[in-house]
Amino acid sequence: MSDKKKTQVEEINRNMYDIRNPEEYSYKTQGLTEDVIREISAQKNEPQWMLDFRLHALEVYEQLEMPSWGPSLHELDMDKIATYVKPKTDMKRSWDDVPEDIKNTFDALGIPQAEKESLSGVGAQYDSEVVYHSIKEDLKKQGVIYTDFESAVRDYGDIVKKYFMKCVPVTEHKFVALHGAIWSGGSFVYVPKGVQVDIPLQSYFRLNAPGAGQFEHTLIIVDEGASLHFIEGCSAPKYNEINLHAGCVELYVKENARLRYSTIENWSKNMLNLNTKKAIVEKNGKIEWVTGSFGSKISMLYPMSVLKGDNSKSEYTGISFAGHGQNLDTGLKVAHIGKNTSSVMNAKSISKDGGACTFRSSVKVTPGATGAKSSLSCESLMLDDISRSDTIPANEIETDDVVFSHEAKIGAISDQTIFYLMTRGISEEEARAMIVRGFASPISKELPLEYAVEMNRLINLELEGSIG
Repeated sequence: MSDKKKTQVEEINRNMYDIRNPEEYSYKTQGLTEDVIREISAQKNEPQWMLDFRLHALEVYEQLEMPSWGPSLHELDMDKIATYVKPKTDMKRSWDDVPEDIKNTFDALGIPQAEKESLSGVGAQYDSEVVYHSIKEDLKKQGVIYTDFESAVRDYGDIVKKYFMKCVPVTEHKFVALHGAIWSGGSFVYVPKGVQVDIPLQSYFRLNAPGAGQFEHTLIIVDEGASLHFIEGCSAPKYNEINLHAGCVELYVKENARLRYSTIENWSKNMLNLNTKKAIVEKNGKIEWVTGSFGSKISMLYPMSVLKGDNSKSEYTGISFAGHGQNLDTGLKVAHIGKNTSSVMNAKSISKDGGACTFRSSVKVTPGATGAKSSLSCESLMLDDISRSDTIPANEIETDDVVFSHEAKIGAISDQTIFYLMTRGISEEEARAMIVRGFASPISKELPLEYAVEMNRLINLELEGSIG
């Protein structure tokens, strides 16, 4: 048996993730022009300040260049992207009121069941609009706000205006400017001082329309001494045309607060995933990123922690899995600004069938960030000799009072280990799967049980096929 045949993994059947509903919508825009933006804003009945913001973002977008590094984005043609697809429903507070075809899709993905068993609030977005949102009454009584972003603009306009795209300004890069111009959907969360949200909130983003973009905006404010675990899930069926995801996540972690932001991304392999995420962390605050990147043709995703306050902390635990035709370019950026700050990064990647995984890290320690500590560990597992894995660190250390470490490992599955497991009665296919699951276990154990099961299921799907 040839080595190639041993490691060949066939294209998987993505089962429930590839559910496709007929493309039905009440309103749709194509391309990116000033008229399109005015139409979107009018559909949402937005205040003038938001329309002005969108038009300014469009100007910035037109001035900025496409990224000249990383994966090629030559297939993206914004004139062909459906920039706004409004489903034939408004947002519902009761799951029973959601249209049957949309409800069946989320039912198959396990969202309502997860809400009943393990979540304190759920938001569900379908194409460009949130179709369902709920939060448990006990959290409401404590002053927790969790709603769709359009409602937040209307109902909490002063708070939104204070924070919206201040953490991630539209000048940051071209796709942030794009997002600022045509954002739609997303979630707004405010956790008051001292409130501990013990059970996670989750927003799930489902893109159904072919050739469409999804541009949701997530804004979370965890006030002083409060804590929250927020889970983000994403998926889409596979089409033979390019889809685009350019969402934006802005996180504000106040003094002595803690936020864990977990993401399981399972986009289809015709998706360009160009998401942007950033957290600003105040004194004694802590941000934790837990990320699983599956699917998508191209991903360019680099969450950023700005450790602004003294003794603030950032922890990142992430895994990416690239198969045939996939180029997943992911990583983390950290800026140490306050004194005695710390950052820990633990990244893992798996590549097969010629897939490419790249991990980029950027650590900046400013002159005033004395006592900073930063540790980076990056491990890559390649399942064949035609795949690729790269680690690209960029470090800017501007003080001598710092402890910094960086470790990178790239390896393959050992034939000796496979042989040992097979002597114990385990098939070659299951032996390889066991090794991969063990490699990924540090990430899955950081997720709530239901989502660890979800991630392991995705890994099994990616490994399904003939490995022997």
